[in-house]
Amino acid sequence: MKTVFVGAVEGSHVALSAICAAGHAPELVVTLPSELAHRHSDFADLTPVAERYDVPVHYTAKSDSDGTIAAIAATEPDLILVIGWSQLCGPEFRAIPKLGCIGFHPSALPRLRGRGVIPWTVLLGESDVGASLFWLGEGADDGPIAAQARYAVDPETVTARELYDRALQALTELLPQLLTQIEGGDIPAAPQPETGISICARRRPEDGHIDWNRPAADIHRLIRAAGPPYPGAFTDMSDGTRLVLTAVRHTPREGYYIGLPGQVQAIDGQNFTVACGDGRCIDILDWSGADKPPALHSKLGTAA
Repeated sequence: MKTVFVGAVEGSHVALSAICAAGHAPELVVTLPSELAHRHSDFADLTPVAERYDVPVHYTAKSDSDGTIAAIAATEPDLILVIGWSQLCGPEFRAIPKLGCIGFHPSALPRLRGRGVIPWTVLLGESDVGASLFWLGEGADDGPIAAQARYAVDPETVTARELYDRALQALTELLPQLLTQIEGGDIPAAPQPETGISICARRRPEDGHIDWNRPAADIHRLIRAAGPPYPGAFTDMSDGTRLVLTAVRHTPREGYYIGLPGQVQAIDGQNFTVACGDGRCIDILDWSGADKPPALHSKLGTAA
């Protein structure tokens, strides 16, 4: 069975490595050139994996471009795998393979279609989550399900990084097995239910801005949702220096500190405690952007 692999992020790298190791190396890898790496905070170079398995690479800025369509069509693929590619694939693209195109989505479809799914999963406090391989259709993430994994997470502690890694684990378990299944003539395609559909809006780096007037639980969720592999939640010190906050916990001694929202209540080495809008505090355990923590009793989020 001939396949073409399309992707450009960390998940693409993991998936490509897994299928090649399982004996399903594609005929062609399609990916972004390195000068467009800035498009994805989790960009990954697929060239080393492709070279290791003697797979040619086609670099493109747009998967529906004439040159890319021609390069893919020349391989006469049975199947195209679109794993970690943010562009919608048009009808001409989808018409190339004999069997169709399979995409990957880090949710248990039909819930949480769309963009920014992992951060939204954290922000919504989801506990029953999953990952799906599905057949690409005209709409976004709405095609029949080819394979799916479901798993439980703790909505009060789970981070974007943990969800991302769990989705990658599911991908490496599902995809090689699915290719073997399809190669054997069994082509699963279960229509998505019409109930339970939800669609996530795109999230941008500026959506990580922290409003310290919000309750501590909301800010806690935002820091966990916006962290690695994404750009991170951020706030400004009084001198305008931007801090990116990437690890957090609820301050153990509830009610011990009294201060204004955004005010630094305590410093312990590189960790610091900040008051939130509901009077509760959070401890910042990992951050970047300055050489030392903000000053005690200074107020974050408002430049002097």
